[in-house]
Amino acid sequence: MNKMPTANGYFGIYGGKFVPETLVNALGELEKAYNAFRKDRAMRIELKSFLSHYAGRPTPLYYAANLSHKCGIEIFLKREDLLHTGAHKLNNTLGQGLLARFMGKKRLIAETGAGQHGVATATVAALLGMKCTVYMGNVDMKRQAPNVARMRLLGAEVVPVESGSGTLKDAINAALRDWVKNVRHTHYCIGSVVGPHPFPMIVRNFQSIIGKEARSQMYTQVGKNPDFVVGCVGGGSNAVGIFSAFLRLPKTKLIGVEAGGFGTKPGQHSARFAMGRRGILHGCITYVLQNKDCQILPVHSISAGLDYPAVGPEHAFFHDEQIVEYVRCSDSEALRGCLALSKFEGIIPALESSHAVGYVLSNRKRFKGCVVLVNLSGRGDKDMDIIAREAKL
Repeated sequence: MNKMPTANGYFGIYGGKFVPETLVNALGELEKAYNAFRKDRAMRIELKSFLSHYAGRPTPLYYAANLSHKCGIEIFLKREDLLHTGAHKLNNTLGQGLLARFMGKKRLIAETGAGQHGVATATVAALLGMKCTVYMGNVDMKRQAPNVARMRLLGAEVVPVESGSGTLKDAINAALRDWVKNVRHTHYCIGSVVGPHPFPMIVRNFQSIIGKEARSQMYTQVGKNPDFVVGCVGGGSNAVGIFSAFLRLPKTKLIGVEAGGFGTKPGQHSARFAMGRRGILHGCITYVLQNKDCQILPVHSISAGLDYPAVGPEHAFFHDEQIVEYVRCSDSEALRGCLALSKFEGIIPALESSHAVGYVLSNRKRFKGCVVLVNLSGRGDKDMDIIAREAKL
């Protein structure tokens, strides 16, 4: 596993801890508790048991034979869509939920965009007997209504956020405000590798199980590492999770796929590396979509989970060090990827994951004859209304 971040929470020049004074002690307490949690044998055994018997790990590595033959690419899918709750998010929420209980916290709060992290947090809160509040932008609540219903069914309070653009950025702002007020009894279960240290490290480590399993499964089924590992990148937890086991391998190329949206103007895409610059958002230094006055620009993606104007600081480090190549996939390319995987393999991917699939299919000449591992981070149940409308089904 990557040894970073530094003791101060930096991946190169990215990361850090830029928060109000009221949260400095809370973050220090969290880091200390996390280090103790990692060393506690009983906690490790309990987390492993939940991941296996409750969440359904290991998830399969599936050779997409029909799609592979159609494209001339050997496509393997890491099936995180088959994890309980329908996405990779549960790896992190199970870990953070147990960590919160280990710290004596009684309440979980979370932000969510596509709703999958909210559902996963509400699921763990129900499992562990904790109160749960999930903040979600009002725009995302409308386009991800099935997940809103799931969260409420699981006993969570879902709070609509109407400020700003009503999407993921604004939900994080609201969750941080709640945490400042209620930090003594509340744990903020952040959903991606974003935010102030130690959150990017904690989430990365809990999601690294994806990469560990995938690398072992590739050797078992193929006898070698893949030529390419591809994952979609919003905040970037699923991608960092699978990349973690393949870092710096000379014959394996890592590709992170951002949301290219439908254009190049503000509000038409979420391409932080192509059009963003260094800045501070939600407690860390990273690449941010912002104007010359450092005001956050609007973002867009067909997938709610990629509607975020910044990216995890570890990804920013990977970008500058050229450890990972970051590319864009448009809304239309992602939709084509979704339809192709559905038609040829009987697997309906989340629109977030469809960006990874869509990029591979749209650039098939580049991948011709290669072994490509795609992290299928979630399933598409939540996106059916959007898919049906956009595909005119």
